[in-house]
Formats: sequence, C-alpha cells, structure tokens
Amino acid sequence: MPLVPPPPPRAARPPTDAPADVPPSRVLSANQPEWSVGELATALKRTLEDAFGHVRLRGEISGYRGPHGSGHAYFSLKDGQARIDAVVWKGVFGRLRQRPQEGLEVVATGRITTYPGKSSYQIVIESLEPAGLGAWMALLEERKRALAAEGLFAPEHKQPIPFLPRVVGVVTSPTGAVIRDILHRLEDRFPRPVLVWPVRVQGEGAAEEIAAAIRGFNALEPGGPIPRPDVLIVARGGGSIEDLWAFNEECVVRAAFESRIPLISAVGHETDTTLIDYASDRRAPTPTGAAEMAVPVHADLAGQVHDLGGRGAGAILRRFDRDRADLRAAARAIPSADAFLAAKRQRLDLAEARLAPALAAGARGHRQRLQGLLDRLARRSPDVALANARARLARIDHRPGTALRNDMLRKTETLAQLGRRLVMAREATLERARALEARRADRLAATLARLAQAGARAVERRRDRLDALGSLLGSLSYKAVLERGYALVRDEAGTPLRSAAAAVAAPGLTLQFADGTVRARPDEAPEPPRRAPRKAPRKEPQQTSLFEA
Repeated sequence: MPLVPPPPPRAARPPTDAPADVPPSRVLSANQPEWSVGELATALKRTLEDAFGHVRLRGEISGYRGPHGSGHAYFSLKDGQARIDAVVWKGVFGRLRQRPQEGLEVVATGRITTYPGKSSYQIVIESLEPAGLGAWMALLEERKRALAAEGLFAPEHKQPIPFLPRVVGVVTSPTGAVIRDILHRLEDRFPRPVLVWPVRVQGEGAAEEIAAAIRGFNALEPGGPIPRPDVLIVARGGGSIEDLWAFNEECVVRAAFESRIPLISAVGHETDTTLIDYASDRRAPTPTGAAEMAVPVHADLAGQVHDLGGRGAGAILRRFDRDRADLRAAARAIPSADAFLAAKRQRLDLAEARLAPALAAGARGHRQRLQGLLDRLARRSPDVALANARARLARIDHRPGTALRNDMLRKTETLAQLGRRLVMAREATLERARALEARRADRLAATLARLAQAGARAVERRRDRLDALGSLLGSLSYKAVLERGYALVRDEAGTPLRSAAAAVAAPGLTLQFADGTVRARPDEAPEPPRRAPRKAPRKEPQQTSLFEA
C-alpha cells in the first residue's frame, strides 16, 4: 500500500487571480501549507501504522547484547538486502518462548511503528520463533549439549519404575486422544486410579504449565486428601518440531530431572525425540506404550500367581511325602525299648550288689577316724591348756603396768622438748618479721620523699612553661596591636575586613579599639592606593676575612 499522507491541517487553494506572468510552480509553493516537524512525524507514524499493522518478519538477529538496564531489548533484523531496528519491551521479553540470540534466524511477529527522535521506523516484537527446521535443530542441539554438561541426562540419576503403582499421574491435554488411549490401555491391562493434570501441550505458556504440573504432583504429600501418584506419565501426540517444542524448553527438562516421582515421557511418535526424553526416568515410544510400562497385565499376573500357587502346593506335597519316608526309615533304625534298657538294668543290678559292702566299709572308716580324734582330745585336754595359761599370767604379774608408765614418762619428756623448741622458733620468726617490716617502712618513707620532690619539680617546670606560653600569647595577640593605636574593622556579621573596598561595600562597620568598640558607616569610595616609589636595592656589606689585617 503506498504511503498517502493525511490532509494537511492548514490547506489553502491557489488564488485564481494570480498574474499571468507568474509561473504555476511559484503559485503552488507559495500556497502549500506549512508543517511542523512534530506534525509531520505524527502523520508519518499514523500512516505507517495504519498501512502496516501486525506483520511477520523473517530475518537474522544482529547487534543483540542482552536486555538493557531498563529490561527492554534492542537489536536489528537483517537479510542480504536491508536492515530494520527491532525492540522487545520488558513485559513481552519475559513471555517470549524463544529468547533472542546473536546470529539466529527468526520469524518475528509485531507492529511496525516509527521513532520520531531518530526519524526511523522499527518493529515492536510481540512473539519470536526460530525460522525453519535447521534453526530449530541447531537450537535443540545447543540446548541439549548445555543441559548434558550439567548432568541432567546422566544415567545414575534415573529412578526405577514401580512394578504395580497404586496411583498413576498423567500430565497431558484433557481434550486430546492421548488421555483416552492411556485410560483405555490402563483399563485393559490393570485398572488403577488415574490423576490427570490438564495442561496445554503446545503454544505460548505450554512449557510453564507442564513444568508446574510436574512440580505440583511432586508437592502432594503422601497420605493427604489427594493421593500422591507413584509414577508420572507426561504424554502428547505426534507433531512437527514446532508443535513439540514445549517439551524441549529448559524449565520442563529441569522439572523432569528434579521429580522425585518416577517419570515416563511419551511425547510424539517413536521417531520423535525431545529433551524431556533424556531427563525422564524412562522413555516410551507412544502414550500407549507409556501405559504399558506403568502397569503390568492383570490376566498375566493372575495366571502367574495361579501357576506359582500350584507349583507351591505341589512342592509342599512332595516335601510331606519325602519327610514321611524319612520318618519311616528313622523309625526302623531305632531299637526297641527292651533292647535299649537291658544294659541299663544290668548295670543297676551290679551297682546294687556292691552298695551294701561299700556302706559297711565306709561306716568302719568313719568310726576309726572318730576314735583317733577322741584320743587326741584326751591327750590335749582344754583344762590342761587353761591351767598353763593361768600359770603364765601369774609369772607376768605387774610388768605391763610398769612398762606402760615408763613409756608415758618418755613421751611426756619428748613432748616438753618439742614445746620448748616451738616457743624458740616462734620468737625467732616474730623477730625476723618485725625487722622486715621496719625495713619496708624505711623504704616506703624514702620513696614518698622522692615522689614529693619529683612532683614539686614537675609542677615548677609546668608553671614556668605556662608563664612562657602566656607571654608568647600576649605578644602574638591582636590586642597588643590595638594598644599601639590600631583598630580592627568588622562588618555587621562580625567578619574582619581587610580592604577599603570591602569596607565601603559593607552596610555597617564595627571598629574595635584597645579600650572599646565603636559603630561606624562608610560614606565615600576608597581612593586608589598610591604606588610607593621603588627603592634602590640595598647593597649588602661584604664580610671581610677574619684573617685580614
């Protein structure tokens, strides 16, 4: 559409009575309206925006240096023939599915407008997406390498899928055929409760919804009002790489990696591969295959259980038969009770026959030992021992008392000697203490006398120094100058004035003399200072040598 400016604000017709000799071009130029710069810029902006509203523009990003400090992004779109400025406002930049990258070929959707400050036009981008399959694949490979370098695809982070989950969580679109295929497959194999988190699986905002659904399932508390799934299925049907791009977004891959619930990815057909397939715990070729991985076949389990039950019952019966045969063999090997007790009875009879002679011999031995003890007691009677003890006590008589008194006298004498030695030691200790105290008192008196003399000398020195400083202060004070007939001139604010010009400019003056202060007001301009005649330089007398005669 051609650029057609709107009607001018001050249109005028050429006059019909123009002279015949005036050229038409001069008549038209004289009657054309005058535009201001702002009016022309506004008209061009309105015309351009009306002619080119929303456009889709394909080009290569150039000059991108990241978001500006304000949050807006500025760059250019170029091809082999031209270049156009582009801007992404701060609010739109955070919602872009594809962030700008230097050198990336993209398809930008936005509005064409002008920027009057530079007399240029630009595109205000509202959405951005890679241009062509090659750009999508290059971007996918670059993102895959970056995430793999962080360890998000490492096999050691994979979790095992539970054999028979109690609850299955599904993240997919609630209106597509995928959820119906998963539900039908679960119903055919092993019916389990299914929690569906509805999300958009393509378009703007789909990646954020998928990541939020995965984190939402993980945020459910076990045993809460909403049961927490034991396995998650993230599913979507087939499509182009642009349709499946939401599952290549970094937020979805990180949410799958951080999931504490084992996750099965079933995005697209078997030939479609997205980044969530590398971060998930297991990849399914189709959504139906994901349902088959999530639960086993009920009939197969029932048959396997029945087979295992029959095998177990047969094993038990065979064990019973083998134990019964072993018991019969053991019973045949055990001897009869009579044969087992015959030897014991014989031993008991022999012991009974030897018991009576052994008891009689034991009684005779004990009797002989008792008789020997009686004989020994008769030879060593207690009465004889008591008589001997009384005789020894009579021979001892008063010797213990005498020995006790002698011992007491010796200990008393020893105690008296110790007392005298303690008294002498105490007197000597007190004498030494009194002599030490006298010496310390003499040293203290001498120290006090020296301190008094040093203090008096220090006070005298500081008094002399204070008098000298007072004399120096009096000689350097301006009051001494005032006493010689000079005056100190200040303005009304109390600031000293150093020139006549400053004194004339002041509204009021204060003259301070040695004996008081006088207020004054200047009434005439100061005379210019006279230049003092230059004096001839004084010739310094030359110093004669001390050795000259």
